[in-house]
Amino acid sequence: MPNAQLASISSRLEDIVSADAIAVGFVKSEEDGYELVGAVDAIASLEKFFEVDLIDEIAFFQPAGKPGEILEIPVSQKATKADRVYVIGLGDQSTQSHRLAAASLGRKLRGKKINVSNLLASQTQDIRAHAISAVLGSYTWTLKSDTKTDQPTFNIVGKSEKIVDEAAVIANAVCRARDLVHTPSNIKNPLWMAQQAQKIAKEGKLTIKVLAGKELAQFGGLRAVGNSSPKPGPRFIQISYTPKSNGKKVPHVVLVGKGITFDTGGVSLKRPYDLMMAMKSDMAGASAVLNVVGALPELKPRVKVTALLMCAENALSGTSQRPSDVITHYGGTTVEVLDTDAEGRLVLADGLAYADAKLDPDYLLDIATLTGSATLGLGRQYGAMYTRDLKLASQLVAAGESSGDRLWHMPLIDDYQDALESDIADFNHTADKGDYSAGSVTAALFLEKFTGNRKWVHLDVAGTARSESDAGESPKGGTGFGVRLLIDWIMSL
Repeated sequence: MPNAQLASISSRLEDIVSADAIAVGFVKSEEDGYELVGAVDAIASLEKFFEVDLIDEIAFFQPAGKPGEILEIPVSQKATKADRVYVIGLGDQSTQSHRLAAASLGRKLRGKKINVSNLLASQTQDIRAHAISAVLGSYTWTLKSDTKTDQPTFNIVGKSEKIVDEAAVIANAVCRARDLVHTPSNIKNPLWMAQQAQKIAKEGKLTIKVLAGKELAQFGGLRAVGNSSPKPGPRFIQISYTPKSNGKKVPHVVLVGKGITFDTGGVSLKRPYDLMMAMKSDMAGASAVLNVVGALPELKPRVKVTALLMCAENALSGTSQRPSDVITHYGGTTVEVLDTDAEGRLVLADGLAYADAKLDPDYLLDIATLTGSATLGLGRQYGAMYTRDLKLASQLVAAGESSGDRLWHMPLIDDYQDALESDIADFNHTADKGDYSAGSVTAALFLEKFTGNRKWVHLDVAGTARSESDAGESPKGGTGFGVRLLIDWIMSL
């Protein structure tokens, strides 16, 4: 599906009123009543041009001023085609309120061919957040044959061309990640994921390597999960962005994404069956890291970034792995499999071990829809973050707040390590030896075994990568969580 478009325009009145509609922001306070905010000088010119008092119009409706609350005020002037002003509540005027307001506008105009001048934001951070969220709010995805393909265009008012251009790149990366997640699994399989990565690599002139079949001989976890669906079978996808060299060493970030294109649970079948309905989204981590790298040629950070997509389908067949199997991961670590529905950590372990052995990363991050436990602990507003590096954790929390993909730093509790012991292998993968009721923590402890001494972060996004409702910035289904976060963090390096 096409996405909404972003453009930067000047604050000249003739440019603003050349659109089909205009959007302005307002706030409410108990002391001062209603107040127009944002590009206030342009708003004043606008009121004079249309001979309208927007405060009087707002007061008539007595809105609460919550972020995203929208009033539609009709206007007319023969000299222009603009015929309405959207007046949108901005709550406390925080960046998060700007996101909610912009997403609400995008949602209202979703699927409409309409050009809107936006005067809601004046600060750089708010302009960027507003621009991205307007696109995300207007996002749609469908396979209905009679669907219209129109989408709005948001003209952001102010001296903000570079900011808006960057916002367009990020918003499109998030939307592209959502597209991959929403694609049904009768279309989407590991081979299809490799083909999408190859398209993105070609567009951005990125380097890419795809391994399959016998080339995966050392990737015991990926093969154990993916060989349950032997056609087309699992894929290891490595795609890299390398900045132009000026002779200086640049940091190397490696991102490892879980890419389970459908998860039945395998022999440890998910029950009841409706638990499977959302499992086309179990590759959201791989989708996120792919589209992070795909955005970098336009953003041009002085950072080398490699994404590893660990792609497999966890099916139920005669070649499925069994509980009690022992597999050998990349690098030689042996693992006793106790539950085939805990497959994500098995494919990630191979990717992390490969990155440590072959890629020499300065930073090693993995992102995965890994455990329901993370959702129980944090709900759907925060991703669970695990790392022992407090400085790195602080950087990522800050990137989460600035981007809107918020994180909560969770503990790696060494007292739980004994739960990973196995009588017949180096480890078991589901912490079966203990009864700590901390599935997200013990999954992170398992993954840590494969990271060497790297600066490592694990992001468990089982709650945030999928929305159960069509609200705010997110449609029902894939959210693209992690794309904004990782781009902001990489740009900060």
